[in-house]
Amino acid sequence: MPVLAAIRVPRRRGRPRTTPDRVLADKAYASKANRDYLRRRGVRATIPDKADQALNRKNKGPKGGRPPTFDKAAYRVRHAVECGINRLKEAGPWPPGTTSWLSAMRPRS
Repeated sequence: MPVLAAIRVPRRRGRPRTTPDRVLADKAYASKANRDYLRRRGVRATIPDKADQALNRKNKGPKGGRPPTFDKAAYRVRHAVECGINRLKEAGPWPPGTTSWLSAMRPRS
């Protein structure tokens, strides 16, 4: 919740946006409180379900509710970004002449 409160997406004109279109998160943020908060703000969430939460919902039968939707394609994008960030951390300092993290991810020749 504090992370979402600090988001400011600049626009060409006017105030910056404070509500993202979608949130991509890992299983650590799969709690009902986080999902409810995002739903109240009108933000779509792509968060994988924890195995124990899915099992509890299944054990409740029809009273367990509907499982949250999960967009696999959007989550793959999040995974690719995470891998790129980790690759940058392992690479150490950026080479001279690098102007952005994207150019730092390109293979060095």
